[in-house]
Amino acid sequence: MKKLLLVTVTMVLISTSVFAAAFSPTLLKLSADPVLQYDFDGSALEIPVSVSGAPAGIILAVYTRGIAADVPNTINGFLGWHHVNKVDTCIYYSTLKSVGIGATMITWDGKDQDGAVVAAGDYTYYLWAFDNQGTKTLVATHMFPSLCNMLIERDTEGLPLANPIYYDRTRRWPLGSDPNDQTLLETSTVPRAEGWAHRGDAAIDPTDHNILYVQATNAESGQGGIQKYKWVPNGDSELQTDWGESGYSELVATPQDNEPGVTTDGLYLYTVDANHHAAEADADFFIYDMEGFLVDQIDMTPWWSDPDDAAAGAQMNGGPNDMFFRNGMNFLNCHCSCLVQMVDPIRYLDSGDVDDFYVWSNGNGDYVLDHNFEETAALPWVCMDFNVGPYTYTISADDNLFSVTNGYDVGAVTFGLLGPDGTGIGYLAVAGETAGWKRGELLLDSDTPFDGMYLDNMQTGGTHYEWNADKADGQTYFLGQDSIAGIITNAVSVEDDAPAAFSVAQNSPNPFNPTTTIGFNITDGGNVSVDVFNVAGQKVDTLVNGYMEAGSHSVVWDASGFSAGVYFYTVKSVDFSKTMKMTLVK
Repeated sequence: MKKLLLVTVTMVLISTSVFAAAFSPTLLKLSADPVLQYDFDGSALEIPVSVSGAPAGIILAVYTRGIAADVPNTINGFLGWHHVNKVDTCIYYSTLKSVGIGATMITWDGKDQDGAVVAAGDYTYYLWAFDNQGTKTLVATHMFPSLCNMLIERDTEGLPLANPIYYDRTRRWPLGSDPNDQTLLETSTVPRAEGWAHRGDAAIDPTDHNILYVQATNAESGQGGIQKYKWVPNGDSELQTDWGESGYSELVATPQDNEPGVTTDGLYLYTVDANHHAAEADADFFIYDMEGFLVDQIDMTPWWSDPDDAAAGAQMNGGPNDMFFRNGMNFLNCHCSCLVQMVDPIRYLDSGDVDDFYVWSNGNGDYVLDHNFEETAALPWVCMDFNVGPYTYTISADDNLFSVTNGYDVGAVTFGLLGPDGTGIGYLAVAGETAGWKRGELLLDSDTPFDGMYLDNMQTGGTHYEWNADKADGQTYFLGQDSIAGIITNAVSVEDDAPAAFSVAQNSPNPFNPTTTIGFNITDGGNVSVDVFNVAGQKVDTLVNGYMEAGSHSVVWDASGFSAGVYFYTVKSVDFSKTMKMTLVK
C-alpha cells in the first residue's frame, strides 16, 4: 500500500512539473557580415547567413543609405500609394526564401525592383525573418494580443528586461511564467468618472513603471484627453490629481469613438482621435508634455478623411484607431482604412514644418493591405471602408522599423509586412494558417530572452462571418522573428582580420545618458568622418569631418537633444569604414 501511494505521489509530481513548465522560447536569430564589399559589376553578391534557434523564411531588402535628408516629400506609385519624406527608401526586396537552421546563402544580383542595375555606392541591407515552418508556442492562456495589449520591454534605466511585462490597462503578467499559472497575474481597476470612457492602449512611463497614462473621452461633452494613474497591484489604480488639471490633461475636442490610446517616449505623450464613425472630416494627432499640457495639435484630415470615399458610400474618416511606438516613431493604422503611416513628432517639433511629421504613408495601390482592390469590388479602390477587409486591427514594429499588421480577410495569411519606408513587401503566413479571424500581433525586439512575435490563434473559431466562439482560441502564442541590418559598399570593407592599425572601439559607456565616448585608431593621416545614424538609416549628427593624423583618437557624442533608442555610428578613414551600434537611455 505504501509503495502504491509513493508511485501515485510521484506521478502527480511529475505531471505537475510538466504542467508547470515555464515559457522559455528558443529565439530565432540571424547573423551575417555587417559590411559587404560589392563591385556593382553585375555579378551575384552572395551573403552568407547563419540561422539559429528555428527554421526561417527570410526576405532580403536593399535600401539607400545616408541620403534621407535629400529625399523630397514625394507621392508616387499607382494611385499615389506610396508617400515618403526624408527617409532612405527601398530599391529592392526579395521573395520569401525558406531555410533551415544553420548556414545558408542569400544572393542579390545588384539590380533594383525594376531590373535596372544599381549604381555603385553605399546601401543598407536588411534581412527580415520569421519562423514560417514551425508551430506556435503557447505564452499565456489568460492574455490575448489585441488593440489594448502591449509589452514593457525595458527597465527604468533603459536596459532590456529579463522578463518583459505583458500588459493592458488593467492586467500585468511577466513573460517566462507557466502559461497556465495566473498566480503572477496582477490586476488593477482603473476608475473613471461618470460619463468618461477609457480607450485603447495605456502608456507606461519609461522612468516609473507604476505610472500609466490612459486616453479618456466624454461622449456628452465631446471632449477628451489623457489621465495619469498610479498602478496599484490587485487594487484600484489612483488618479494623480496633482498632474495636469486634477489628473486630466488639457482637454481637446474628441468625439468618443475607437481611439487608439496613448504612447510615450518619456519626453512627450502622444494620442489621436479616431472618429471613423463621424460624418464630418476629423482626424487629429495630439502632442502633450509630460505635465499634461498640450504642446501641439496636428490636423491629419488630408490623410485620414476623404469626402470622395464618403460620397461613394463608404466612410468619411478612416481612423486611425491603433498606434504603436518604436524608436521615436509612431505607427498608425485602422481596420477601417487602407492607410498605414509612420510619423515622427520630434522631427516636426524640431523643424516646425508639418510635412516633417509624416515620414511615410502606404495607401491603396500596391495590393498590400489595400481595400476594394478586387475587380469585383462594389466600391473600386475606395480606402475608407470598414465593410471590407483586410481588417488590420493592430500594428507593431521591430527595432529596424519593419512593421506588421494582421491582414484578416485576404485568405490564409497571418500578416502584411511593410519595410522601414512603408514599402509593401507582401502578405506572409504562419505554418498551418487558415482564413480564420486574426486579431493581433506584437513584436518584442529589445535584446531580451523573449524577443520575437506574439500573436493570436483566433482562426480556430472560423471567420467572423461564421463565428463559433466556443471553438475560438483566445490565448497568446509565440513565434520566432528577427531582423538584422548591414552595409553593402564598393569601398574597401573592414573585415575581422583587417589591419590592426585601423580599429573602432565600442562606445563607452554603453548604454549611456547623455554622453558617450567613441574611440578609434587610423593607419594614415587623412580625412576622417564620424557620423551618427538612427535606426531608419538617417544621419542625425556629424561628430568629425576633417583631417586627422595617424594614431588614436576619441570623440564625445552629447545626445542631450535626442530621443532614447538605438543609434549607429560610422567611422570612415580614407579606404576604411566601420559601423557599430549604441543605445541611448533616458
